[in-house]
Amino acid sequence: MNEIRPYLHTESSKKEQVATMFDKIAHSYDFLNHFLSLGIDKIWRKKAIRELADAKPKLILDVATGTGDFALEALKLNPEKIIGIDISNGMLDIARKKIITKQLNELFEVRLGDSEQLDFESNKFDAVTVSFGVRNFENLQKGISEIFRVLKPGGKLIVLEFSRPKKFPVKQAYNFYFFSILPLFGKLFSKDQRAYNYLPESVAAFPDGDAFTAILIQEGFHHTTNKTLTFGISSIYTGIK
Repeated sequence: MNEIRPYLHTESSKKEQVATMFDKIAHSYDFLNHFLSLGIDKIWRKKAIRELADAKPKLILDVATGTGDFALEALKLNPEKIIGIDISNGMLDIARKKIITKQLNELFEVRLGDSEQLDFESNKFDAVTVSFGVRNFENLQKGISEIFRVLKPGGKLIVLEFSRPKKFPVKQAYNFYFFSILPLFGKLFSKDQRAYNYLPESVAAFPDGDAFTAILIQEGFHHTTNKTLTFGISSIYTGIK
């Protein structure tokens, strides 16, 4: 997989660049997510979290938690605790405000953390969730390996991520929107044009579908599934440790 980075003219690592990018766009991230997806991202999150309903997890780790929306949706499963980690303090500041506003301090905690070096003991979590974050991992297999390590045996992984539609005319409309319209609105509202050029570039480079489930299997997961949503624009991946 080609490594796609947010910024072209700097020697810093992908991880450092991703953290910088999300710090820059944190203030407009939620608005743009909902606006640019016409609110469909909320439906995707609900469907992804439903994949955990039967597991009834008590302790959940939300990797690349961002502003916390996926973890907040997961609270509907009535877990005892959710811990969210992210490499962007700017995004976590937004999540912290939501936690305080909703008085969720006892249920939802966020920390600065690296998906490829999870600061937790092995076999700790009943479930791990990642929403639109795995394509930003600097080392995808290392990140998946770390997630596998911290899951309890029998624990479940849920990944919600963009994918690439394959069929006409959705593929053509998707590409036009993603590569032409989305960067334009991103520049207008976020003041960081590269962030919304990086998005379609990172999606195009991500090994979606069977290629991603193959990585899950390689890192030890079994009973993997891949469910496409909205004509293949995004996918829900699951795996069991």
